[in-house]
Amino acid sequence: MPTLQTVPTADGIAILRLDRPQARNALNSELLSELVDALEALAIDEDLRVLVFSTTSERALCSGVDVMEELDHAGGVARMKTFSRFLAALEAFPLPTIAVCVGNCVGGGAELVAGCDLRIAGDNLKLAWAGARLGVPVGPARLTPLVGVARAKELIFTGRTIGAQEAAEIGLVHDTVPSTFAEAAALKLAAHVAAHDQDGVMILKAAFRELDGAQGRVAHENELLEVFQRKGVGLPQGPRPDTR
Repeated sequence: MPTLQTVPTADGIAILRLDRPQARNALNSELLSELVDALEALAIDEDLRVLVFSTTSERALCSGVDVMEELDHAGGVARMKTFSRFLAALEAFPLPTIAVCVGNCVGGGAELVAGCDLRIAGDNLKLAWAGARLGVPVGPARLTPLVGVARAKELIFTGRTIGAQEAAEIGLVHDTVPSTFAEAAALKLAAHVAAHDQDGVMILKAAFRELDGAQGRVAHENELLEVFQRKGVGLPQGPRPDTR
């Protein structure tokens, strides 16, 4: 059963809705593979102008990699490689991306949020970089350019949860709305961007990537993640932290 909905809308906007509500959209092997396939297909869609990441449940955009998934060592390594492919495909996506940040956006979900170009927060946002709790070498590549080195260190080293108000205060999200209206607000923003010249926006997206060196940072962090899973302790197979 698919765990990702791809919804085209008018004016060159597409929505990817994560659809594992029973697991708060935790990233299992299936969902990660679907995300990679969707990004690769949409990246060559000549009619696309803006991509929106959303969810079928306001409880979570994404609660991170699914540590409840039963995998042997080889399966864990394969999943981490797919996670790395997803992060690389998100970084390389040639058009603007917008994240609908509602509910739990934790761990891998926080990486999805930070990996997008623009972010709309619901008022129920619970955002946390939880990697340090588990020894996972992830976070600096995407968060640091958004909030600065000092703030990124504090959020990543502590792993504390922040809400919509603080996320707005540090410039991480661009608007805060009631969670029920977060996707609609993201689509309104997407329509504004989609109205501009497509070629010009793509050139600007490429210029931003070159300016901040995102490709190199993401590639380096992906290497660390794969070594962590292959040779280190790797992600645990146990209950996810409850961030309700």
